[in-house]
This record gives sequence, structure tokens and C-alpha cells, in this order.
Amino acid sequence: MPNLLGAEASAYLKSAAHQPVHWQPWGSSAFERARTENKPVLLDIGAVWCHWCHVMDGESYEDPAVAEVLNREFVCVKVDRDERPDVDARYQRAVQAISGQGGWPLTAFLDGEGRVFYGGTYFPPDQNAYGRPGFRTTLVEIARRYHEDRDRLLKNAAELAERLGEALDETGKGEAGEGVLVAGADVMARMFDVRYGGFGGAPKFPHPGACELLLARWWDTREDWPREVVIKTLEGMARGGIRDHLAGGFHRYAVDERWIVPHFEKMATDNAELLRAYCSAYSAFGVDAFRETASGIVDWVLATLSDPESKVFFASQDADTTFGDDGDYWTWTVAEAKAALSGPEFEVAAKVFDIGEHGEMHLNPAKNVLWRRMAPAAAERGTLQTAMRKLRQARDQRTPPFVDRTPYVSWNAMLAGAFMQAGAVLDRTECNDLALGCLEKLWRESWLEGTGMSRVIGRPTPSGMLDDQVQAAASFLDAYEATGTDAWLDRALAVMEHVERAHGDDAGGYWDIATTGGSAYLAVRGKPAQDAPSPSGNGVAALVLARLAAITDDPRWRDRLDRQVKTFAGAASQLGLHGATILRAIDWALHPVTRFEVSGPPGPGEACAMHLAALQAWRPRRVVVRREGDRPQATVCVGTTCSLPVATRTALAELVA
Repeated sequence: MPNLLGAEASAYLKSAAHQPVHWQPWGSSAFERARTENKPVLLDIGAVWCHWCHVMDGESYEDPAVAEVLNREFVCVKVDRDERPDVDARYQRAVQAISGQGGWPLTAFLDGEGRVFYGGTYFPPDQNAYGRPGFRTTLVEIARRYHEDRDRLLKNAAELAERLGEALDETGKGEAGEGVLVAGADVMARMFDVRYGGFGGAPKFPHPGACELLLARWWDTREDWPREVVIKTLEGMARGGIRDHLAGGFHRYAVDERWIVPHFEKMATDNAELLRAYCSAYSAFGVDAFRETASGIVDWVLATLSDPESKVFFASQDADTTFGDDGDYWTWTVAEAKAALSGPEFEVAAKVFDIGEHGEMHLNPAKNVLWRRMAPAAAERGTLQTAMRKLRQARDQRTPPFVDRTPYVSWNAMLAGAFMQAGAVLDRTECNDLALGCLEKLWRESWLEGTGMSRVIGRPTPSGMLDDQVQAAASFLDAYEATGTDAWLDRALAVMEHVERAHGDDAGGYWDIATTGGSAYLAVRGKPAQDAPSPSGNGVAALVLARLAAITDDPRWRDRLDRQVKTFAGAASQLGLHGATILRAIDWALHPVTRFEVSGPPGPGEACAMHLAALQAWRPRRVVVRREGDRPQATVCVGTTCSLPVATRTALAELVA
């Protein structure tokens, strides 16, 4: 049987088309074949950016001896977790229940109905030093047990499948009071790393949603500690190797507590959320380093992760260029750095970026990750800028890691929304041009009345996923605030009415998928509340409801917000870092909204200047409404208390201050 992945649209599936394994894409035909041939299913879930997925591909799936066992004993199915997060979410929960581990690659063994009876993540090709069995040995044993002890395996698989609904239901009803926010913030405070910033130890992930929540807590309580947590965390990441100091943007996470050594893949989702966090912090505190870091994210996205002509954002940039690569594109030996720089330039760069004979990389200790060990002296800044430009030019001569150009709807919406915030805060109109063009394309090519947003711009299937709906609605509200054009508000309203019909539940919360069907697992819907690490669909839905209530004054949106936060308030504080989006929505529900309303003629003038000033002003729970009128005028309302109108940007700035 041939490998069937060559015709697939997914970059991850295409990358396995040459492998000797008889891969099939996800679908009913694979499970029908498994039942007909009386074979178990091997399910591999991964992503094109995933380092360990490439490792397992090279070690096992490209090995003819392993492929022979797989092709003889199993029906093999490969899934792109970016394209099918609904499939990934279910099998992650099942494998975690069995092995206590999750992540990618996810390796699961299923019966012909799609139910898991065994699984794990990365399997080494041979037994490793920790006694973990080799992959080929595991395959032979699994096949033997499937045929000799099938009844017990299938009984366990059926019992696990029955518990799946409970695992996917993350609701927890409760009263959304101030105590929920206090408890959630306290969890974050206890996890804060006072030495290096961030939360927890190694590996260390950015948590931009937590930073946004703590910014609001600082504003409301005027306590110093939330401000200190946010500043130290953002400064720590900006100095660390998790940030690409040459081209801008952030890698996915750091393997160490000091933010120095990253997993080098760069994701649209992470950079969208981090761009928002750095823009918010710059607006709130005026720290130049935050503006510089935000500008770097924009520069990298414009250069690498977008197509300004077709108006789309791409999905990710890979960590590696070849099998066995250990960050070679991103790192430097002393000899490589010296070859690109003059003597004085190397001396400054080596001091600032800690470039030495003994670097940080495990496989090649001579390789250095660039991180800011110290700030340059004033007299060295020009030299450092020249050195960074030359290092970037030298790195550009290397073969760059693959960029997945798939335009996922939710990820495009996230970057478009972040770009509109950056367009105002950084005063970069090219951000707005790309973002608005992207959202027009998203609406035109992904929205279908009745089925809502598809997963990928320009492709009708797959569709019906909550994240795509609510992130699109959130970005349409961003566009409405940035332009004052009513069509964007109308589109947000249309999407959220669809969400209510297709995903809503009278008991509260929104289902992650609109319809059920297919394998046993996709017959079960869930209500996600955890940020993992992208914002949860129910959390984003709640934030959209809060903004709609503030913009429209329509009580139905407030009613839906209240229902939503009550559905998750009992669980929100315990989720801590992973509940930041739900906690932010509870914050909106409890505290006054700041509403800027600007009217006046379109085009350059005081009304336009006041509109920009409103978009640049940081406040928690802020909305901006722009209307046409005969003369420039702006008011600011906090809750039910409104200012007198002002007519100039200077007067508005004084009022805000």
C-alpha cells in the first residue's frame, strides 16, 4: 500500500510522504481498514515545527526495518496537530491518563473504533539509559498483545473512552467574586521566579496572559508586586536567548530557568500574545526596552511570517534545518562570529552576548546562544548595532529553517489583532494595513453562514472549531475599535451569534467543536478552560462577550458574559497560570470598563489624533468607539461616570493623565 500523504495540504504530512511507512491521513477509511484487517492503529500526532517529531521521524519512521513492522502489523495514521487541534486535544488527554505524559510527538495505539489502549510521546529507537524500551521492541510487543490479549486491551480502551468526556469538561461553577481574582493572582505570585522572572523553573514558558492579568491587578489594587512581576518577567525574556536578538521575535520556550537556551521553533500564537504583552507594558510603563522588543516582533513577522501582498500570516518557523540539527542556524561558535565581525565589533558582541569558547548547546558545546549578559556601555552602542547587523547578514547566508505558510484562521486573527494594537502603540501604519487586509481575506474566504469559520483561510474543511470562531470575533472587534467602521462590529456580532447556536450549551460554556462524528473520540465534545498555552476558547469567548457588552450596551451580551464566568469561576483560580484568560474575563465582569468615545470628521485632524491617543492609552478593560460627527469631540467614561467633552489631543492627554 502506498504512502498517502503526498497529496495532503499540511506541510507536516507532506514532510512524511517519502517515508517507507504506509501512512494514511486522519479519516474514516483508515479505521475501516483497521477493522477489516483486524489490526490496531498507530496514531502519530506532531507538527512541522516540532524538534522531537523530526528526531523520531529520522530515527524510526525512516528506518525500513521499523517500517516493515508497522506496515505488517498496524494501520498507520499521521495527524498535524496544528490543522486538527480537535483530534490532538482528545488523544493528548487519553495518553496522559495512561502514561502521565503529553506533548509531541504523540504516539498512540488505538482499536478500530479509535479508542486508545496504549501510548506515549517520543520513543527512542533502542532501549535508552533510563530503561525505556526501544520503538521496534514496543511495536512487536503491542502487536503480540493485541492479538493474544485483545479482550482486556479493548475493555481498558472502552473504559478510558467513557471517561474522556469528564477529562474534556473543564467547567467549574462558582460565584465570580473578587476572591477568585485574588486567589488566581496569588497562585501566579507563588510561582514567580524572583531571580530570573517568569513562572516556575525549567523548562520555562512565556505566560503573556498572566502578565496582562497582573497588569490589571496592579492598576486596580496599586500594589507594587504585580508590577514587579510583569516588569521582571518581560525584561528577563527580552534579555534571554528565548528572544531572537538579530531578527526579532521569540522562540517557543526556554529549556533552562534563566531564559537562555530555547527550543528554537517560532510560533505565530506565541509571538501574537507576546506582542500584545510588550505593547501593553510599554503603554503602561513607558519602558523603551519594551517598545524595542515589540518592534522586533513586528519586524520578524513582516520579514518572515507573513505575505504583505496576499495579506496572510504564516503559522510557524521550524527549529531545525536537518535531522540531528541542534539549533545550528540560530547559534554561533567563536570562529563563526569572528569571521563576520571586526576585532572591536567581536569584542563588544562577545561581552554583551556572552560569546565564548564554551557555549550553551548540549550537542555542540562550542555553539553559543546570543543572550544579553550585560548592557553595552554608551560608547559601545553604535559598535554593537553594527555587529548585530553583520551577524544578521552572516546568518542570512545560512539555509533558514522551514516556514509553514499555512494561514490558520485563529492564528491569523491573533496576529492581526496584535498588529492593530502595535500599529497604534508603535505608530506603525504598515501593521494596520496588513492586519485589516488579512481580516478582509479571512471574512471573505473562511466565513460561511451556517458553518462559521473554517480552520484554514481559503479551505472549507476542516471547520467547526471554537478557537477559530472566537479569535476571529475578537480580531473583528479590534478592527472596529481601530477604524470605527461598523461592518467590523457587525461581523463580530454575526460570529458570536453563530457561536451561541453551534457551540452554546444551556448549562453554560461553549463546546470546543460544533458537531460530533467520526471516531469514538470525536463523538465527545469538551469545554476547554485552560490556556495550553494558547488562550482557551472559552476564555476568549468570555472576553469577546465582555467587549460586546461594553461597546453595544446590549444586555444580552452581559447576560451571556455572566453565564460564562459563573460556569468557570469555580475552576478559574485553581488553574492559576493556565487560567489567565478566564481570569481576565472575570476581571472584566467585576470591574468598571474605561470607554473612550471619539467623534468628528474622518481624515487627518484633531478627531483622528484623539482616536489614536485613545488607542495608545493603556487601561485595563478599555474599549474605543469612533463615530463620525461635524466637530472633534472626545469623552472618557469609567463605569457609569463620564467626563465632559474635550476637543483636542492635548486636552484628552491631560484628561487621561
